[in-house]
Amino acid sequence: MGSVDKVTVSLPSEMVAEIKAAIAAGEFTNAGEVIRDALRQWRRSRTVIALSDEELRRLTLEGRESGEPLDGEAALKRLRAKYEAMSAPSGR
Repeated sequence: MGSVDKVTVSLPSEMVAEIKAAIAAGEFTNAGEVIRDALRQWRRSRTVIALSDEELRRLTLEGRESGEPLDGEAALKRLRAKYEAMSAPSGR
């Protein structure tokens, strides 16, 4: 991550309560992790928003031309079965 700078921010009590709830639920270990995760998501959303219409069309076309869509649940089920079979003792 490189050097770390300390920043102080003021948040509405509702946001602070959400941060504390996320920490209490075990999603994060401290407020800094919550804020860093939020900033990473914000950065990703800005990247997508910054894409031109032409680039979005190109990426959509690339996805469509990449082959038939897969059912995610079915693909995961096949992969789980495959790797469970690979990890099973050979005497089974």
